[in-house]
Amino acid sequence: MNARNQRPGPSSGGATYRSATYTSLLPWQVRERRFAPTGLGRRGLNPDDVYAFLDRVAVDMAAVYAALAESRRETARIKDGLRRWQTEQARVRNERDQVR
Repeated sequence: MNARNQRPGPSSGGATYRSATYTSLLPWQVRERRFAPTGLGRRGLNPDDVYAFLDRVAVDMAAVYAALAESRRETARIKDGLRRWQTEQARVRNERDQVR
């Protein structure tokens, strides 16, 4: 499978399987990556090398986006809990002030 034919993963935040030997790409690895030119007098880069690298970048990007989505869900959950707590505290305070 290569980057051209790969469909996006599930938007439900499902995990992607990775072997223990797979290491995520680091920014410097992307910046410094060089591709061998094609042989036999052809111009350009070896398409198989380029597409293999793009596949790896796409996998790492998908992992980053999944982590970002999870972080946003967690942030929304915490904000919602805080709002409910603040509302409850305001209600209790108002009831206490009305009794006085």
